[in-house]
Amino acid sequence: VIDEILERKNSLIRPPMANLDCVFVSMAAAKPAPMLDMTDKLISILEHNDIESVIVVEKCELDRERAAEIKAIYESAGYPVFVLSCETGEGIDEIESFISSRKGILALAGASGVGKSTLLNRLFPTLGLGTGSVSRKTERGRHTTRSVTLLKLGEELYFADTPGFSMLDFERFDFFDLEDLPLSFREINERIGQCRYTKCTHRKEDGCAVVEAVKNGEIAKSRHESYVALYEILKNKHKWDK
Repeated sequence: VIDEILERKNSLIRPPMANLDCVFVSMAAAKPAPMLDMTDKLISILEHNDIESVIVVEKCELDRERAAEIKAIYESAGYPVFVLSCETGEGIDEIESFISSRKGILALAGASGVGKSTLLNRLFPTLGLGTGSVSRKTERGRHTTRSVTLLKLGEELYFADTPGFSMLDFERFDFFDLEDLPLSFREINERIGQCRYTKCTHRKEDGCAVVEAVKNGEIAKSRHESYVALYEILKNKHKWDK
């Protein structure tokens, strides 16, 4: 019997999920190579929907220098970052402790082959999720998670195992409008109002607090490049085209 229907607090198109409290955005340090632009797209969508983002860098044993670089990029943007290896066990205790302190609906999302199911199996051995390998030719993962599966881990804790997020297409889907874009990048949002011009686009203007922060190393260049790329897409989209 359904005796009450609660209001939906958020929803995502890709991966298709709703009422999320936190998403662990996963990528590999290598094999497959990290796609920061795709990661930033997903994070911006989560920010717009008031969903907490936690960055997980897996396979750190394959490229520790790259793993450290990614950690610095997202910590400077204000996100918690876990660097770990399911192969060696490095960082597993830290993320286990973090998850055990949470409640609500959590999700693990990332490109195929980065080790999402392997990590979940390491954290929760009774799940027995399928895992796959990475193609030597393309260095891309083979899809082992075909759909979103909601897993009950405790009285008030659920975890969603999700497929890859290769279809974060801002040209085809309406995630948010251009005016919402600066709000979806934390390090840009916190500098709104500090620029010389009130209508600053935060791309290349003189006197832009964001551009200055990029030059000074306070904002990662890759994050700003992701912002500019999304700006170019969204500025060419018109509401009457929807």
